Amino acid sequence: MATVRKIKTGTTTPKRDKTTASRPKKRALIFSMTYQPFVGGAEVAVREITDRVSKDEIEFHMITLRFDSALPEVEQIGNVLVHRIGFARPHPSPEGLKQFPLHLNKLYYQVAAALRASLLHRKYHYDATWAIMAHSAGVPAALFKMSHPQVPYLLTLQEGDPVEHIKRVMLPLYPLFVRAFKRADQLQAISTHLASWGTAMGFHGKPVVIPNGVDINRFSKEYPRRELEELKQKLDKKVNSIFLVTTSRLVEKNGIDTVIHALVKLPPQVSFLVLGEGPEEERLKALARNLGVMSRVRFLGHVPQKEIPKYLKVSEIFIRPSRSEGMGNSFIEAMASGTPVIATQVGGITDFIFDPDRNPDVKPTGLAVDVDDSAAVAEQVLRYSSDVLLRREITDNAHALVEARYDWKLIVRAMHEKVFTPLFSKTTARK
Repeated sequence: MATVRKIKTGTTTPKRDKTTASRPKKRALIFSMTYQPFVGGAEVAVREITDRVSKDEIEFHMITLRFDSALPEVEQIGNVLVHRIGFARPHPSPEGLKQFPLHLNKLYYQVAAALRASLLHRKYHYDATWAIMAHSAGVPAALFKMSHPQVPYLLTLQEGDPVEHIKRVMLPLYPLFVRAFKRADQLQAISTHLASWGTAMGFHGKPVVIPNGVDINRFSKEYPRRELEELKQKLDKKVNSIFLVTTSRLVEKNGIDTVIHALVKLPPQVSFLVLGEGPEEERLKALARNLGVMSRVRFLGHVPQKEIPKYLKVSEIFIRPSRSEGMGNSFIEAMASGTPVIATQVGGITDFIFDPDRNPDVKPTGLAVDVDDSAAVAEQVLRYSSDVLLRREITDNAHALVEARYDWKLIVRAMHEKVFTPLFSKTTARK
């Protein structure tokens, strides 16, 4: 499930019945356990894709969890008519989401979303359904598919957790979880790693790999020197300081503890900026105190998405030694900003991080380390610091790769040609 950081949507409940409006060419129902104002990589991807599709071509609806009783039950957000269900409380905190009754929402969604979909289908007559992440939305999509086999069903894999962990979580509903793969008419994955998992889980066709994208203009933007100097002053950055930075949820899989261990092996001018929140925060702070590096680790909490490019610009190295990763949007954002990356080559990261020593036949786009190897992290930090030519080569190659493969315009075009058009053609063929 995505991080529960809320953003302001600035939209209102629709005032007219969609069935009375002119019928678009196609109408699709999205299953997504969370959506704006709760944001993560998957939610950003859905918004970026749906906003770039004309309402006259495809009209999107969505069933998602409400959580916050201050949110309307029905709301138009961009090109998505959002239907919210589930238990809700006024403005719940991250801790409150784990308490009764909100902690029941994940299980509740598996069945309730399918039932709500059937009711909405009677009114809106959907031409396709689209499940975002198998472990959170695959079960209700599979249940709907079982009762409405004529409606084509697309499964998108965006998972970042280890496969074995996902399987353990889904054990109570495992037969239906498997059907989420077997019943899919199409499967789109954001990495080759996830595409292979989809096939292993029983998808019968050929998965389509289309990654998440990045707003290249925003992350490659050149800021006025004054703005960057103000941020450096705010962060108390000295002339010889070296800032490592990560933007991620503070969870075990992201390996933030490995970087904290590496600080012990690095000179005192190296500091670590941690942008993000999560359940591991207190444990990570305790680790930094115990290792004597707390003064060099800055836990900055939530930083608005629009501000992140500036933090990347004032940092020397982006680092996230992940233990697992479905893809990792933060890496792509850092590469677009011109900040060199240190990463593990696990999961979807192998699609875009190529190390000069481990991948000698490919232009290097980052430096790689093994999982839990803090000594290697320290070595690669020092390598970037001492080898200016290698640093420049890597950042140039990384930026070129992002422009060639990860621009949202390219992603949406691929979704049109390789996913939506073939999916809706199945509807036409069955009519």
